Order: sequence, then C-alpha cells, then structure tokens
Amino acid sequence: MKILLFGKNGQVGWELQRALAPLGELIALDKHASGGLCGDLTNLEGLADTINQIKPDVIVNAAAHTAVDKAESEPELARTINALACGVMAGAAHRLGAWLIHYSTDYVFDGSGTQPWLETDATGPLGIYGATKLEGEQLIQQSGCLHIILRTSWVYAARGNNFAKTMLRLAQERDSLKVINDQTGSPTGAELLADVTAHIIRTARQKPEVSGIYHLVASGETSWHSYASFVLEQARSTGLALKVGNSDIHPVPTSAFPTPAKRPHNSRMNTTKLENTFNLTMPGWQNGVTRMLAETL
Repeated sequence: MKILLFGKNGQVGWELQRALAPLGELIALDKHASGGLCGDLTNLEGLADTINQIKPDVIVNAAAHTAVDKAESEPELARTINALACGVMAGAAHRLGAWLIHYSTDYVFDGSGTQPWLETDATGPLGIYGATKLEGEQLIQQSGCLHIILRTSWVYAARGNNFAKTMLRLAQERDSLKVINDQTGSPTGAELLADVTAHIIRTARQKPEVSGIYHLVASGETSWHSYASFVLEQARSTGLALKVGNSDIHPVPTSAFPTPAKRPHNSRMNTTKLENTFNLTMPGWQNGVTRMLAETL
C-alpha cells in the first residue's frame, strides 16, 4: 500500500508519520516539499500534479488552516487550504480509486445545546474557520471518492504548543489564573487520532461501505477550567513548583476573553458510530493528557 500524507509536521501529521509507517510505503510532505513534489495546499495545480505523479492508494490530509481568529481576516486563504485543496485531493482520489482520509472539526456546528453532536446533526458554523472546514467536507462528499472524514476537537500533542503547556507556564509565572468554564469538550491527543486512523485505514481498504463521516474524540467531557485544574494537579503530584493553588484558578465566561471568531460552547462529540463501525473503545481524555504531561514534565 502506498500512502501520501499532507501536513507531516503538524501535531497530527507528526504522529501519523509514526502510526502509518508500518502500513506500507509512506510519502510524507509539508508545504516545503522538494524533489518536484508539492505539499503546499495553496498551490492547487501542484497538489493535483503531485497526487497524479505518486498515485497513492490512500491520501491522508492532516494539513489545514487552523488559526481560528486569523481566518476571520484572511477568508480566501482559509478557504483555499480548508476547502478548495480538499476538492482537488478528492477529485484526484476519485480518478485513482484511492481513499481520502481527512480531519474536520466540531466548529462545523453552532455549539448550541448540551448533547454530544451526532454525524447527522444539522451544521451551522459560527465563523470562517468552521465554514471553510464544512465546505471542505462537502467537496469531498460531492466528489464521489472513497473517504473517511474524522471530526475531532480540542486537539493537543506533546510536540509543539498546547493548552496544558500554556497553563503550566502561566502557573509558574502568575499568582492566579482566569480560565473559561462555559465551553465543554474532550481534549483529544494527536497520538490517539493517528493510531485510530491507522486502524481505520486497515479496515476501510477491505470494506468500502464504511466510507463516510465519523466523530473521533477521547471519551468524557470537561471545561477548559476543569482541564486546567486537572493539568496543574497532575503537575503538583510530580513535585513541580507552582505559584497557583487550586483556589487561584478562577472560572470565567467566554465573554471575558473577546476574540475575532466566536467559539462554540458545546464541543461534545458522540463517537458511537466510529466505535461500532471500527470495533473501538475511546479511552478517557484524562489518560492521554496524563501521558502527554509525563512526557512534558
């Protein structure tokens, strides 16, 4: 099996290089790809040429414009990367008879209510990022290619920056923290996303009928405030000196931190379809965060 991976140096892409390597020949690209290959999602012609040149059995797209606030001021760039590039990949996959694995987001929903989102729920993005990710999904579906679209949320990794690392740094610098407590979701590790993706690819290659959209997050739910409290509690248990105590982490509403893009309050995702289709059980979000902290601290 020949796998073409885009976005190899992102949080998910980095873990995918590890998880996909045992499945076959892996060609992993980023936007600075050389040797006549193109991994730059703003170069749609180069993207199509690269896919046609490599002729992969599976295309995995882990590249995206993920700067949610920045997308509000550069909608065309966000649309090119998050939507039009997906259309190019999907069209090429359809012609080659290849699978396309693509990552999407809970931001395609409006964040209302308290129930975990189902794949069949009505979408309603609040901003440019969510709208362009939704358009990307639609272009993939319309292409007729075999595809797995994995919607996820609150992604983190040991590599690079993440919410937990930011909280740890601030807790060593400040006497108190204000953390949002009216957004709810499930912190999901890039490692989990990559391992589940590898499992899905093995199944999908034998069962074309599994083509479709799935929700993939760790199990359980938390707020950013509770997430921060958990992280600092774990850090204290290792002996890390923090200025901030439990009572110094103050819950505040989303409105306390105005941003160009609206954030969804409800990022809960129902993973029943994924678990039943691929015979999986999602681990609790605390498992992955604890593991990531063990690597970080």
